[in-house]
Parts: sequence; C-alpha cells; structure tokens
Amino acid sequence: MTEHTSPYDTTALTKPATRLRIPQLKQMKVEGRKWAMLTAYDMYSAVIFEDAGIPVLLVGDSASNNVFGNDSTLAVTVDELLPLVRAVTRSTRRALVIADLPFGSYQVSPEQCLQTAVRFMKEAGAHAVKIEGGVELLPHIAKLSVSGIPVMAHIGFTPQMEHQLGGYRVQGRGEDGQRLIDSAKALEAAGAFALLIEMVPGDVGAAITQAVAIPTVGIGAGNQCDAQVLVWQDMAGLRQGRLPRFVKQYADLRSVLQTAARDFADDVQAGTFPGPEHTF
Repeated sequence: MTEHTSPYDTTALTKPATRLRIPQLKQMKVEGRKWAMLTAYDMYSAVIFEDAGIPVLLVGDSASNNVFGNDSTLAVTVDELLPLVRAVTRSTRRALVIADLPFGSYQVSPEQCLQTAVRFMKEAGAHAVKIEGGVELLPHIAKLSVSGIPVMAHIGFTPQMEHQLGGYRVQGRGEDGQRLIDSAKALEAAGAFALLIEMVPGDVGAAITQAVAIPTVGIGAGNQCDAQVLVWQDMAGLRQGRLPRFVKQYADLRSVLQTAARDFADDVQAGTFPGPEHTF
C-alpha cells in the first residue's frame, strides 16, 4: 500500500485541532508546494476529504446543481448554503473552509457583499469567502479585506455570468489573456488572498500564476497553477452524463452505490435481510 503524506504537513499542523491558515498557503507557493481543493457540502464528505489530506474545502454554489437539483448555480440562496457551510466547518478540524457567495448576494454593492460575507463567517463559521468577477469587484474585495474577511477571487469563466458569457466557454483567448492577467494583479492589490482561475488556456493560467504572489487555484487552467480544484461528485464519478474536459474521474462511485442499493433491495425481497445477526 502506498503511504500518502498530507500536502499541508507542517510542524504547526501536527496538532489535531490546528487549522490551516492563509499565510501557510502563501508560504506553500513560495516553496513551490502544490495542493488540492475539493468541494464539500456535508459532514461525511468533509471528514473523508480532510482525512485524505485535502487542505482546503470549498462549499461552492455548485451545491445548486449537485445538492439541490437546479440546472445552474444561479438559483441557490444564502439561506440554503449557510447550513451546508456550517456542517463542513463543524465536522472538520484542520481544513480551511471557503464559502461561495451565491448570485445576487454581493454584486449590488461592497456593503451588501460585506453583509453577506459576515453571515457566512458568523452564522456558519466559514474561514474565508469566494466571489466571482473581475475589476468591477475591486471595491468589494477591498471592503472585505479591511474588514478582516479573507476573500478568494474567481476569474476566467465565472458560472454566475454564464448567460452574459454565452454559456460555458473558455475565456482568455488571444488578447483577452492580458486582460485576465491585469485583472489578477488588480485583485491581488485589492486584498484577495488567492485566485481561482476557471477555463482559460494553460499558458494564461501559467502567466497569471507567475504574475501574482498569491496562490492560484486552477479548474481547467492548466497544470502550472499553485493548486487545483474539482467538484467532488465529478472527481469521484457520482455524476453521470458528459463531463467538462478538465475533469478527471478517480473513482466510479455511482456504480458502487448502485450495486450496494441493488444488493440491499434484493436481500429485502428475498427475505434474507435482516438476518438473525441483525435482529434483537
């Protein structure tokens, strides 16, 4: 059996109750140590991923699709996401937990953004928040930063703007790549502690990573980013249907669960469950 070591094994993290902190992520970039991030929406997935050595968990607005059954991320609300964030923060001890701010909960003004972020920090115990957008959100990021709320900026393809962008399309091609690089620098200057870069050419992801001192997290942005993130249901093969090009499936969890459910149903129908060992 291969022995796995956690990518955030540091002296400070040998104590069970010690959370990963943002300065440690920045130090990992300096040292050239890559790390993984996964989404998590409940207690069991959060505990499993933390035990596997995933240092950062994202309670994404992707819960809209993967938990609540919506067609896009746009429908999920703050009140729906708060309990999910609370479940993840309560059940983990070491992972840094980031909460996505859903569509419509921060775009109106920096003040609205702060009020929503405060709810996720106070009511759900989030350690940081993530918002989608470019230079138009510089005042929002600055407001959060000076208020003590760490914020990850999300650039490139931003799912909350799918209708304006014309669907799920790669961003940053050609001259637009320089715009993303400039946006990344401006977001860093405004106080973002990290950048999530989605669906951009690999050379653009690499250029952004080199241009900023804060960590970059790629999802469809090439392998030169400081970290990588996937939606866990995609990564573990729970989701069916066509997957984005940037997804690699590491398991076929859907088949495992189907087999388990089918075996359970067969045992019940055959009268072999519950057996004597399951009966008081």
